[in-house]
Amino acid sequence: MAQLGTTFSRDELPTSQGFEPIPAGWYDVTVTGAELKDTKTKDGQYINIQYTVLGPEYQGRVLFGLINIRNASTKAQEIGLSNLNALMSAIGLEKVQDTDQLIGHDCQVKVKIKAAVLNDDKSEKYPAGNDISGWKPSAGGFKSSAPVTKKPAFAR
Repeated sequence: MAQLGTTFSRDELPTSQGFEPIPAGWYDVTVTGAELKDTKTKDGQYINIQYTVLGPEYQGRVLFGLINIRNASTKAQEIGLSNLNALMSAIGLEKVQDTDQLIGHDCQVKVKIKAAVLNDDKSEKYPAGNDISGWKPSAGGFKSSAPVTKKPAFAR
């Protein structure tokens, strides 16, 4: 048993925003995480990017997007590098050599809804979710938060 150090009351705690996809459209976000990962087949790499919606609608919701930077498929790598170019353009970066350089910048992302993936028996294998398919500068121009000193933990 571990003491919590305080008493939590349900009527004083925030309610869950849930994990339902948000509607398709353009959203103001800030990049709150970026992590380099290997592909499942270990023959490529992608940047797993975490975006936090600035609001007012869906403020605080977290979205994830993957950008391929190395891939056995030339086409997948080309698309990924084009997406990285679009993100860099949207946040005002000319060059990037570390994922931390992406963190703390505001932009707008185009959100799409990806359909649920079903098993052969029609049960849900993966729920419907969101996908990031476009980037552009925020309406107010390029903004950057204070430099980030440590990588945020990814929770999915």
